[in-house]
Amino acid sequence: MISQLAAQVPDLVAFPLVGLLAGLAIGLTGMGGGVLLTPIMVLFLGVPPNVAVSNDLLISLAVKPVGALTHSRAGTVRSDMVLRLAIGSVPAAFLGALLVNTWFADRADAMKYLIGGTLLVAAAMMIVRLLGRTRTVEEASPPVRTVPTVAIGVVGGLLVGMTSVGSGSLMLVLLSALYPTLASRTLVGTDLAQAIPLVAAAALGHVLFGDIRLSIVAPVLVGAFPGVWLGSRWSVRMPEVALRPTLLVLVGASGLRMVGAL
Repeated sequence: MISQLAAQVPDLVAFPLVGLLAGLAIGLTGMGGGVLLTPIMVLFLGVPPNVAVSNDLLISLAVKPVGALTHSRAGTVRSDMVLRLAIGSVPAAFLGALLVNTWFADRADAMKYLIGGTLLVAAAMMIVRLLGRTRTVEEASPPVRTVPTVAIGVVGGLLVGMTSVGSGSLMLVLLSALYPTLASRTLVGTDLAQAIPLVAAAALGHVLFGDIRLSIVAPVLVGAFPGVWLGSRWSVRMPEVALRPTLLVLVGASGLRMVGAL
């Protein structure tokens, strides 16, 4: 009994710590769930890739509303954009969950390459955002472009359903490119809000077809809830310039490691 408890102690510490770090990243920048939790669970905590994706989505579904509520109260959510993104992302995310739990269910190596490749694309797009974010005039309410916004939802939803990566990284960059005058805080708040129906659809697909383990979800949430709450409050008050380069290095290194290049 004592030996079993001792063996569980590292997980009891590691999972909440990982949740805390991911929660802070989610709240501060709108990204951090899939780009941090999934590779860390696979590379350092020994969780199988498809299991990591399934459980990461359930964790993200639990914590993202905390950040979205904080941004909503601060008036930094564009509900019209959220609606159009959801039109594309919800069915695509459910389809992605179905695909990954049928085509990749017994292909751990292929799943690692899929997740790693998506992480590398996310890192590349983060670089684009860091280098290209030179806007000098911001406005809270640029007009909505329906067709490309729905298309972003479709692309992001499919990737999130298959890898849990994309709702706060790829989609955030695409939204930034589509709406270059949208204020930074509104961009983050809108992305967090649109991720709720997206991740809900993906999580439902993984609950039905994937492998949900409460032994992973519960301890991660212990750290993630306070992390995302703190990160969201800080995001409203401070720029995220210090965190984004760090996230970029982590995401890029994780992607290279997942594909065996590091």
